[in-house]
Amino acid sequence: MNFPHYKQEVLALTLRWVRRLSREKFSMLFTLVQPMLFWLIFFGSLFQRAADIQVLQAPNYMSFLAGGVVVMTVLNNGLAGGVDLLFDKENGFLERMMSTPIHRTSVILSRYLFVMAITGMQILVILGIAFLFGVRPETGLLGIAVILVIGMLFGVGLTAISMAMAFSVKSHGDFFSMLGFLSLPMIFLSSALVPLSAMPGWMQAMAFLNPMTWVIDAVRPLIITGWEAAIPQVAMALGILAIFDAICLYGGAKAFRRAIG
Repeated sequence: MNFPHYKQEVLALTLRWVRRLSREKFSMLFTLVQPMLFWLIFFGSLFQRAADIQVLQAPNYMSFLAGGVVVMTVLNNGLAGGVDLLFDKENGFLERMMSTPIHRTSVILSRYLFVMAITGMQILVILGIAFLFGVRPETGLLGIAVILVIGMLFGVGLTAISMAMAFSVKSHGDFFSMLGFLSLPMIFLSSALVPLSAMPGWMQAMAFLNPMTWVIDAVRPLIITGWEAAIPQVAMALGILAIFDAICLYGGAKAFRRAIG
């Protein structure tokens, strides 16, 4: 592999995704604002007084919710990461691009870099808005950097799932049906909105098997508790994410090879 050429391919394809989004001004604005506006501000403010602080083990519901909204943003962006590739497949552009002398992995890598760049900006916006509501990350700037790293690692597996779906389904209608089927259960069967202790037993058991729960439980103490409580959770999350990403990448690679040949 000629690394300078490969890097140029990845950069060119990434800039293509950026230019496509920049032409859709409303979509770009909604992409950045939606998680912060609907989940953090509306949902957080709605349940601010109704939440039991002793059950949450957090100063307030907004502080508790901030970590969940960060991870939900990674989830939604990661699972939607294959949408543009699906449209390229439907209109024939992906097939034409694959017939050119480029490394096929550059298409996948460029899409991941683009999705995670948008996700990283969203995370920073969410934490900035949360700061205005009095949520101060206890672990400081280093903690925010760790949150971004954990989010990026979770995004690897999610984007692989999304791309596997994009290469496997026949139409965007099927893709969005599967997207809704995956995203909502993963959100509600996790500790994003309520702690595990407040869930019925059967939901606790399912949430325990959800990798999103472990990611949230690593991000949340970085925001509301501090390093002493966060380090064991972060270490556990990194181990689980290594397994999760490996499985998703393997499945995504198989779907890609089957679709492209």
